[in-house]
Amino acid sequence: MKLEDFGYNDNFEKLRIENNLKDFEIGRIISEHKERYIVKTENGELEAEITGNLRFSAKNREDFPAVGDWVALITQDSNFAIIYKILPRFSIITRQAVGQFGEIQIIATNIDYAFLVQSVDRDFNINRLERYLTICYSSKVTPIIVLTKTDLINEQQISEIMNTINLRIKNVLVIAISNETQNGYEALKKIIERGKTYCMLGSSGVGKSTLLNNLSGRTIMKTDTISQSTNRGRHITSHRELIILENGGILIDNPGIREVGISDTTSGLETTFDKIVSLSQNCKFKDCTHTREIGCSVLEAIEKGEIDKSFYENYLKMEREKSHFESTVEERRKKDKEFGKMLKNYKKEIKKNKY
Repeated sequence: MKLEDFGYNDNFEKLRIENNLKDFEIGRIISEHKERYIVKTENGELEAEITGNLRFSAKNREDFPAVGDWVALITQDSNFAIIYKILPRFSIITRQAVGQFGEIQIIATNIDYAFLVQSVDRDFNINRLERYLTICYSSKVTPIIVLTKTDLINEQQISEIMNTINLRIKNVLVIAISNETQNGYEALKKIIERGKTYCMLGSSGVGKSTLLNNLSGRTIMKTDTISQSTNRGRHITSHRELIILENGGILIDNPGIREVGISDTTSGLETTFDKIVSLSQNCKFKDCTHTREIGCSVLEAIEKGEIDKSFYENYLKMEREKSHFESTVEERRKKDKEFGKMLKNYKKEIKKNKY
């Protein structure tokens, strides 16, 4: 296979030249297992690890390779390579790391589109969809909503779910499919472009692994039987992996996401809740919190029924999470700066006493 078959293009080649990496082999990380990586190259798949220098210079998790990354490497033997540098990313999907305030977890990099997968029987949750949208918008990734398990409900119920989405979410493509009957698959396959990279975001048991198997035309991810108590398939994907599909598209499967913590420090929330942001321009006070102020255009719109109350409440909740994340990051940076200053002074003192 050529590099172009798994997403390489002129932009990455330009970055390779700009970073003086012409003498290195180029590959794409297709899976990660505790800082050991499987890299896809034109000569096949290699197991790889990063150099000590790359590890030492890393300031945070974002400085380590992730699934989807293009990397410069040197092959040590027929099965093993050393990663020397990560090519600059054009997109990076992250969420707040579970139980680690101020830290992020990389979901995937260099993604063009994200399938936001929810099943229509028990998993459907419009608030969670808005969280996924926020992650996509802050990452500059185009979202596509995929509703699965449509064979488990009737047409009227599907229509009601579609209406719920259309009332709250604008300008996002929605495709309803059944992994059992494969209804809707033709429409889904039509939008998958050769050489473009897609990832799947969704909870465990919504049918992501079956979707991947059906799109790839072969059994790649194992699926388990439906649980009688939850009516969900037992999802057993435990790591991220990059797969080449039948039509040349590239798809990254992810483990089920139980918590979707917001790590947005850009404009993701503003894009997801653009209606609220637009109304806030007419608020009486510039620092309006949209909670109790007189002259708040957002609260007035809620009273008139122009904004869904649950849409507004989801915005407030995610805004609080964003503010907390940003303040935690700032606090961490301040502590790191103080520690660095202390270490610098300590070294100066040692040097002074030495002479």
